[in-house]
Amino acid sequence: MTADVVPDSQHRGLVAALPQPLRDYAQLARFDRPIGWWLLYWPCAWGLLLAGGQARWDLLLWLLLGAIAMRGAGCVYNDIVDADLDRQVARTALRPVASGRVTKRAAWLWLIALCLVGLTVLLQLRWQAQAVALGSLALVAAYPFMKRITGFPQAWLGLVFTWGVPVGWIALRQDALPVMLALYAGAWAWCVGYDTIYACQDREDDAAIGIGSSALTLGGHVKAGVSLFYLLAAAMWTLAFWLLRPDWVALLALAPAALHLGWQALTLEPDDADNALARFRSNRTAGLLVALACWVVGNA
Repeated sequence: MTADVVPDSQHRGLVAALPQPLRDYAQLARFDRPIGWWLLYWPCAWGLLLAGGQARWDLLLWLLLGAIAMRGAGCVYNDIVDADLDRQVARTALRPVASGRVTKRAAWLWLIALCLVGLTVLLQLRWQAQAVALGSLALVAAYPFMKRITGFPQAWLGLVFTWGVPVGWIALRQDALPVMLALYAGAWAWCVGYDTIYACQDREDDAAIGIGSSALTLGGHVKAGVSLFYLLAAAMWTLAFWLLRPDWVALLALAPAALHLGWQALTLEPDDADNALARFRSNRTAGLLVALACWVVGNA
């Protein structure tokens, strides 16, 4: 791994083959760390699939492109705002803006370009879903500041990063809103859980520079906290499925996802950065398992 690579980067493939200036922009948008856009995409797919969109491959693919672009835009914005903090954390000190390899002006231009891709995706949705998607902008803009004012910024991230649930749902239908809200609540709890796992990597640095995280707030109870949030996620997804299709057999579709989350919580070692990162990344699989469950139940 070269000196300009963030330690948790998956620095290989196309990103590794890029010349350094282009690689900086790819890393700024986290194209070298695809787990982020998978985690942003899965709630979009859940909302669409549970709403009955199994045949809407066009929307599934558009939402995937939107997740990649807007996750990248969010990361660029976050790095612009957090450049001074990032320089003080070992894992983030080498990020392109924090290290000075990309100027803030250039980062803003890159942010605009990514947002234009997002706008193209937005225009593929009906106006009701467009309005819901735009409703997330204030939440997104406020997120980088949450770690400065609260010990549980992951709760805010959960609102932001799972906003795809209502977008995907409203893209197809406007009824059965309690189903959508229960699915969204489960997605929120899932996000708080997995980002608490991710925050375990930075506990010492976060404490040293005085910013908050759920991993710090929970202290020695991280495993219990993650377990509780994952349990809440499974319970809310169960409620969503039951409200849509009150059939005990349908609930079995959630069993693989619930077992996977249970495995994460039981095998998590909060003080082992490699273990925490591996458990965090495994949520790409968890998201897929929930998507398959939504496919089954929403197709009834």
